[in-house]
Amino acid sequence: MSQLIVSSKHTNHRLSLVNLQEFKTSKANTTLSIRRENKFQTMLGFGGAFTESACYNLYRVGPEAREKALKAYFDPHEGIGYTLGRVSIHGCDFSLSSYTYIEEGDAELKTFNIARDFTYVIPTIKRAEEISKQPIQLLASPWTPPPFMKDNKSFIRGGHLLEEYARPWANYFLRFIQEYRKAGCSIWGVTVQNEPQAVQRWDSCIYSVEEEAHFVREHLGPVLKNSDASDVNILIWDHNRDILVERVQPILSDPETAKYVWGSAFHWYVSNAFENVGKVHELFPDKGILFTEGCIEGGVKMDDWTSGERYATQMIGDISNFCQGYIDWNLWLDNTGGPNHVNNLCDAPIIIDIFPEKVIFQSSYYYIGHISKYVKVGAKRIDHTLNNPDLQSLTFENPDGQIVAIVMNKTEKEVPLTISFEGKNETILLPKRSIITYLG
Repeated sequence: MSQLIVSSKHTNHRLSLVNLQEFKTSKANTTLSIRRENKFQTMLGFGGAFTESACYNLYRVGPEAREKALKAYFDPHEGIGYTLGRVSIHGCDFSLSSYTYIEEGDAELKTFNIARDFTYVIPTIKRAEEISKQPIQLLASPWTPPPFMKDNKSFIRGGHLLEEYARPWANYFLRFIQEYRKAGCSIWGVTVQNEPQAVQRWDSCIYSVEEEAHFVREHLGPVLKNSDASDVNILIWDHNRDILVERVQPILSDPETAKYVWGSAFHWYVSNAFENVGKVHELFPDKGILFTEGCIEGGVKMDDWTSGERYATQMIGDISNFCQGYIDWNLWLDNTGGPNHVNNLCDAPIIIDIFPEKVIFQSSYYYIGHISKYVKVGAKRIDHTLNNPDLQSLTFENPDGQIVAIVMNKTEKEVPLTISFEGKNETILLPKRSIITYLG
C-alpha cells in the first residue's frame, strides 16, 4: 500500500501521513520515473552533533521536555530515526568552555580523563541509544590539540601541530576511542581535524594537505591500525566542499596514506558545489564520502521556512553525488542559538526555549525528517528522471525492497506530479512550498 507524507508551508501539514486519495489529481506534465535496477551508493544513516552545549540544553529543562526532544530525533517511529552522531574530542566552540582531557604538558597522557563528558554528553548519547533501540554510530572530531602541542601554544586562532607531539596526539585519539568505548559508546570513525583551514577565534588548528597526509601516514593510521581500535575509520578534510577535490586528491592518490583512510568528510559552508562531491567519488569510487557538518548561521531564525528548504537542497545535492550520510551540527540549541563560549551563535532544527521548557520544531526538522525517517540504514540510492527543473528529488530502495521517493517544491505554484515505477503510476498534486515523501 502506497503512502504519502507531506510538509507544506501554507497548510498545517508537518511531516504528516496524509490520505493519498485526497492528493490525487487527474493529469500531470511532470513525471518522476523511478528505475530500481540502477543502484548507487549504500546509505550509512543520518544524525546530528552531541555537542556539550546541545546536551547541556537538555539538562536545563525537566525530564518531560528532555524526553520529548530526544524522542523527536532518535525514536524511529515517533521521531525522525537518527542513527548517527558526532562528538568533539574535548572542547569546541559549542562546549561550555575550551578544555582537554589532560593536564597541560602531559605528553604521556598520564592524566587522561573524560570525566567531564559524563556530565551531559555521554548520558545523552546513552539515552538516545535506548530510544533508538540500537547503537548510535559516532564520528569523533578534534577542534584543536592541547595548546602545548601547537606552535602558537593556544586553543584558538589556528596554529599548527608540532611534529614532536604528533605521536602523543595520535595516542590521544586512541585513548579517547578506548575511553568512550569503555563508557559503552560506539565510535565508528574519527576525522583528523575539524575545519583544518579555518583560523578561528575559537578552538582550531591548521593542517596543510601535506601536514594532514603526514599525520595520517606516519602517526594516526599506524597507531589505530596496531591497536584495539583498528576498526575505527579515518576520514580526511572535514571542511567545506568548495575545495574538497584539491584537498583529498593528493592524499587518496598516495597508496601509503590512502590505505589508512576510509574516505572524505565535508561541510556545506561557502558554496553549493555539489559536483565536487561527485568528482571525488568519480576519482576514488572505493572510498567513502560523508557529510559531517552544516547549520544555519547567525543565531535562531524562528519560523523561517527557507531553513528547511536549504537543508533539503543541500541533502539532495550531496546525496545525488554519492554522499552516504548526513550529520547535522548541534542537535539542540536554546532560543539564543547557544550557548556558545565565543558567541558564534547558530540555529538548530530543534530549539529548546529554556524557561517555559518548550520544545520548538523548526522547518529544518521536518525537511530533514522527510529523508532521515524513511531512508533506512543500508538503503541504496536508485536511478530516476524528473522532467521539471523547478523540483528537486531523490529516490531509494530500502533493504526490505520498499521504494522511497522525496520531492521538494520550492515554488509558489502547485505542481501536478506523476510518480511512475514498474508499470504503476500515481498522479498527485504537489503543494506549493512543500516537500513530500512517497513510499511505494
